[in-house]
Amino acid sequence: MSRRWFHPSVSGVQAEKLLLEKGFDGSFLARYSSSNPGAFTLSVRRYDEVTHIKIQNNGDFLDLYGGEKFATLSELVQFYTENNGQLKEKNGQIIELKQPLICAEPTSERWFHGSISGLEAEKLLLRRGKNGSFLVRESQSKPGDYVLTVRTDDKVTHVMIRLQEKKFDIGGGVKFTSLSELIDYYKTNPMVEKCGTIVHLRQPFNATRITALDIDARVEQLQRENLSNFYGKGGFWEEFESLQQQECRHNFARNAGQKFENLDHTRVKLKDVDESLPGSEYINANYIKHLIEYNELTDDTNSQSSELSNQAKDILFPHKTSHCSSKVYIATQGCLPSTIQDFWNMIWQENIRVIRKCERYWPNLNEQSTFGHASVKNVSELTMVDYTLRELNFSWRNSEERKIFHYHFQVWPDHGTPVNPGGVLNFLHDVNARQNDIKKIGINPPLCIHCSAGIGRTGTFIVIDMILDHIDKEGMECEIDIQRTIQMVRSQRSGLVQTEAQYKFVYLAVQHYIQTKMKRYQASQKTALAGREYTNINYINKTSPNK
Repeated sequence: MSRRWFHPSVSGVQAEKLLLEKGFDGSFLARYSSSNPGAFTLSVRRYDEVTHIKIQNNGDFLDLYGGEKFATLSELVQFYTENNGQLKEKNGQIIELKQPLICAEPTSERWFHGSISGLEAEKLLLRRGKNGSFLVRESQSKPGDYVLTVRTDDKVTHVMIRLQEKKFDIGGGVKFTSLSELIDYYKTNPMVEKCGTIVHLRQPFNATRITALDIDARVEQLQRENLSNFYGKGGFWEEFESLQQQECRHNFARNAGQKFENLDHTRVKLKDVDESLPGSEYINANYIKHLIEYNELTDDTNSQSSELSNQAKDILFPHKTSHCSSKVYIATQGCLPSTIQDFWNMIWQENIRVIRKCERYWPNLNEQSTFGHASVKNVSELTMVDYTLRELNFSWRNSEERKIFHYHFQVWPDHGTPVNPGGVLNFLHDVNARQNDIKKIGINPPLCIHCSAGIGRTGTFIVIDMILDHIDKEGMECEIDIQRTIQMVRSQRSGLVQTEAQYKFVYLAVQHYIQTKMKRYQASQKTALAGREYTNINYINKTSPNK
């Protein structure tokens, strides 16, 4: 849980103003107590009023003057957020902590890593940093303060940064009005530890994890770094290049000439085949799932994905033994003339009902085609602004027909990315609505997605969809990590999200989605008293001529 609910510089009056102007019923923030130095106050909006709850700090633990005791403010807030009904007034009325009111980041610089722990920071710097790599993070023991973490040879040094009276310092000496000024100063004026070791700040260790609401600032920062570098090798390029360096590449002859490895531990294997023919069970397709446990399962981010544990494989494929609680994708290459039957074999085997579209593997409207054991009839086509939706009746070995919904996105250029992400977001919305309708009849099949090689545009669609699902589930204050998400899906199919342009497009699509959600929220807030609800705020597609 992000600790951005802590507002170190606001008073009680300012807290009330913030919550009444920007929050809603159940919004909350934590702050320093105005009357008791060292203690804290929890301010909660309840309808049109704000309740202030004192938090006692005796030096050993925190509590609400009785009840549960906690070692840190984060533990206290997390407990009362997750345990509805535990926080009550003296008269027994429940006080709900529904949504934190997020405090602005102290800086948009990418060396700021937010609320990661000291142990996480050490692991990152020792594993992937260099001598002189540094980052800044929030202090976990002293809310409102920060920590400068620096790698010096093979050890890591932590330096406390105090924030007092809106000035930053490291415990004496020069004071600065911003974290950026402090870092710039100590880049040219190295610190010296008590043992005599000189602490150099040589290169920033940049973060890719951000709070969803901060997407505008991060995109602006990455674009600014791209433009400020003479060769354009900053910002998006730097993040993508770092990702590429972690990708192990191999030639794999059967994959339509593509230079990537079809990872065996996630590969789809055909069952209804002639086993006497070597390789008959092979199809260039992989299961992809949002592997939430990825961070815990891969302690070394540079390890080969083929070394994922059996535990990871079980998490990847829950749909094989029971209905899947989260979305599963199958990413595959576009059909070759020799693989059309294999493709339809997979569609039948995996009970797929939605295909997100290059050898043509479907018949013309009102026509029927046979591909080996597959019989496919095109019963309808609906042409939208950006895509065509086909309904196909499909049977395998003369079994009972299944209806397949074929979404064919048609405005992604052969080179580059769409000018505006609005069309892609509307397309994903329609695909997901169809998939949700299918779930209502009691089945939860994977969603099959492909382009030509099944890695570039396919990976871009999957990663965008995963991140939007995460935001919808966890809320706008959740943390997202686009680079890490791509690394996670690449552990299941090599090479997903193939170019820097596609990497940047993921950022822009997520940004557009969040901006649209915020517009809807603001419109609903403004019209709540009038009893109206705006439902016509859609994703803007500037490239669509009919909008």
